[in-house]
Amino acid sequence: MKNIAIFASGAGSNAQKIIDHFRNSSIARVSMILCNKPEAGVLNIAQQEGIPSVLIEKELFFRTDHYIKLLQDAATDLVVLAGFLWKVPANLVHAFPDRIINIHPALLPKYGGKGMYGHFVHEAVILAKESESGITIHFVNEKYDDGATILQERCSITPEDTPETLAAKIHLLEHQWYPVIVERLLTS
Repeated sequence: MKNIAIFASGAGSNAQKIIDHFRNSSIARVSMILCNKPEAGVLNIAQQEGIPSVLIEKELFFRTDHYIKLLQDAATDLVVLAGFLWKVPANLVHAFPDRIINIHPALLPKYGGKGMYGHFVHEAVILAKESESGITIHFVNEKYDDGATILQERCSITPEDTPETLAAKIHLLEHQWYPVIVERLLTS
């Protein structure tokens, strides 16, 4: 049984979809949820699902190997960022080479980088009058939204779309594809 650690900062809808996907799996399970915001909904999900959760302390995260040891002690096979808003420090990236993935709510390399998350991405895409957007699932390296692409899926944008309606389209793609790609990576 492979162990998945999910890092999240928000409501946790992608985390929930991954938990649901592996609920009765013989392949993998979500063994830990790590979060940097005490008020985040993902912590409620962890509690409801009986999954151990860890509230990340900023200084420990950026200046020590504390969380690397925690993940290694839990025999973590894959680290999944699901709306995690901090840049992953280089020591963590190096400790889990090609075993940390992220999902971005746009077609990278466009609309990525520091500060480009959630509604900021959707606003920028609509302001630029793009005809399509989508998701990018990618490996994590030392730069924001820069690692090798694993999968991109697209959706069209209509003139009537708002950041909110585009976000809904993007969420559908995220929920459809992220659990599938997590499983694919764990079985390939």
